[in-house]
Amino acid sequence: MYKAVLIGSAMAISTITLTIPPSMATAETMIKETGVESRNEAWAQHFPLQYESWKLTGESERIDDMLIKKPQLAVLWAGYGFSKDYNAPRGHLYAIQDNVNTLRTGAPVGPISGPMPTACWSCKSPDVPRMMQKDGELEFFTGKWAKYGSEIVNPIGCADCHDSQTSELTLSRPFLKKGLEASGVDLEKITSDDMRSLTCAQCHVEYYFEKTPWTDKEGNKKIAVVVTLPWAKGMSAEAMEEYYDEINFKDWTHTISKAPMLKAQHPGYELYTTGIHAKSGVSCADCHMPNMSKDGKEYSDHNLKSPMDDIGNICLGCHDQTEEEFRSVVENKLQRKEQLMEIAMDNLAKAHLEAGKAWELGATELEMEDILKDIRHGQWRWDYAIASHASFFHAPEETLRLLAVSNEIAQTARLKLVKVLAKYGAVDYMAPDFSSKEKAQGLGGVPLTKLIAEKKQFKTTLLQEWNKQAVKNGNLNMDSRKGMSDKSSYSN
Repeated sequence: MYKAVLIGSAMAISTITLTIPPSMATAETMIKETGVESRNEAWAQHFPLQYESWKLTGESERIDDMLIKKPQLAVLWAGYGFSKDYNAPRGHLYAIQDNVNTLRTGAPVGPISGPMPTACWSCKSPDVPRMMQKDGELEFFTGKWAKYGSEIVNPIGCADCHDSQTSELTLSRPFLKKGLEASGVDLEKITSDDMRSLTCAQCHVEYYFEKTPWTDKEGNKKIAVVVTLPWAKGMSAEAMEEYYDEINFKDWTHTISKAPMLKAQHPGYELYTTGIHAKSGVSCADCHMPNMSKDGKEYSDHNLKSPMDDIGNICLGCHDQTEEEFRSVVENKLQRKEQLMEIAMDNLAKAHLEAGKAWELGATELEMEDILKDIRHGQWRWDYAIASHASFFHAPEETLRLLAVSNEIAQTARLKLVKVLAKYGAVDYMAPDFSSKEKAQGLGGVPLTKLIAEKKQFKTTLLQEWNKQAVKNGNLNMDSRKGMSDKSSYSN
């Protein structure tokens, strides 16, 4: 038995007693004498049950194009990569494939071309810590995404969370360690129980890319685009917003409203720390990696999925309800979130379009300054609330609060825009229709046909060279990809 304790801010919280299978508590297995063993199949002989369950993450092969389901997104993210392509998340087995397939990563023709930096690999593969050890953290974060196309080839798996020399849980991403230190956490006091959530926090967090000048060992001056967690002022949406505003950071300038925007990534850990599960000492692994038994052997299930897929085994051990009652409660939480989310998205999208019209009519920067700040702050709260997968489950009160405040700020921006539009003779202006993906992407200027053609060309040329080189270098076993579909939002 053990006590699960979560580190959120600097204060201790309540605990709950849980059981860990002996195989988890005493694992001391060497997979590789030195370095990082990034090939997931190399771990299988030592942890066959865990590996077998991890492979099941490949069953979530369906593509849900969120730009079709929520066309407002293409307006909200106009000018940013997510307006091109954004799908619901799939299982860990598809992490590399989805990163390669998405239109956001573009269609590079060589190691120095393409729109995205190397940092876009950061949470996709155990090859990332392998390359950080090999090249150094700053070199890893220097250059274009295509630079590591033949190196980052194994999907999220064993070495992302486990040390290759001991198999114990480890933090393989230096940016999480730095973020924890910035938030006041003493790394020396992190316990094995804390690690059951912190290994997930390596990727399920908010981050930004900080441009960092450095000089390599040959004396060459370079710029690293380093993944950085904005936790120095706290983990709340407001604390991070203050952090970003103070350093005058923006992820992009909106092509319609010209607002300096923030894009929330996936602040799952931060939101989770505000919810009842975290405050009761329940870790991520307790709900997403339940204890299983097969042939008399106990192991943790590595088919990370929603607890709603296994309510009886995962949820009802703590919740004194029937499965039907529990499912009904969760569905009500989701419906409330969806309702507020839709209202906020509509108001924010209209604010962007109305601001665009104001600029078109001749509005001045002084007239637009406060309006653009409202759009930035309102959209940040909306994005923070929904970019964390299942935020309505992890922290329903905080999610609803953020969406409500987001909508209030968006409406404030729109009221200010009424005055500006009236001044320039457009008091009756109505935002154009954005009720479909095609219409919304058209408003944002997304050249979808061109992007798809370029991506398909990349996949038949440079991508094939990457895979051949990875196999030649011994970093990729193509058999590990057998049976995987190659679905995308543009080719199902």
